[in-house]
Amino acid sequence: MSVDTVSIETKPTEPTTSTTKPLRIVVLVSGRGSNLQVLIDAMQAGALPIEIVGVISNREDAYAITRANAASIPVVTLSHVANGKRMGIKTFERHASDQFIAWQPDLIVLAGFMRVLSASFIENAPAPMINLHPSLLPAYKGLDTHQRAIQAGERHHGCSVHVVTAELDAGTVLTQGLLEINQKETADSLKTRVQKLEHQLLPWTILLLAKGALSLSRDQSIHEQNTFLPSTPLKLYLDS
Repeated sequence: MSVDTVSIETKPTEPTTSTTKPLRIVVLVSGRGSNLQVLIDAMQAGALPIEIVGVISNREDAYAITRANAASIPVVTLSHVANGKRMGIKTFERHASDQFIAWQPDLIVLAGFMRVLSASFIENAPAPMINLHPSLLPAYKGLDTHQRAIQAGERHHGCSVHVVTAELDAGTVLTQGLLEINQKETADSLKTRVQKLEHQLLPWTILLLAKGALSLSRDQSIHEQNTFLPSTPLKLYLDS
């Protein structure tokens, strides 16, 4: 895999003194919510100019719910219907759309969210959606990215933040976190290292959006100043 780089020196959790109105963010989750916790911590520390106005989980057993409750963030769980059956995607999207209307987000963040959303839902959302994916897109879309990268003999791996589109993991890549694959790497060890990188990349990306350094064309309020949508994703490096 060839690696094109853009060198930018910034820290994802660097405190900001900006008086810009915080971005209203809704986070969609399915699991442990470690990236949600990173955003909560950065918000509470004043390191990111954001307000997490709501969390939507498609699993009632997701630990991310506990994290959101501990931070007094409103949570809606859309996992099952009244008769106990798993909620279908159309029903999920209808209820999620109602929450978007109620919460009025500036940005919707998919962080470990494991359902595929319809084109209509994405296109009619009131704010842009971004997703965090554990590979250097466009390589290794979908699942089992760490094992696939090792089996393919890749020298580099990492994670990407991209715009959500109807095609799975195919939207414009905004940023990427990059690391080298060790010779004795396992899928589990690589997953752990990539997760550490995710915890830096996601807040860094949101900071760039909040500061107007990156553009999301659907939402002019996010990029009122000197912004651009990179033809080559911005890179964040991790040495360990």
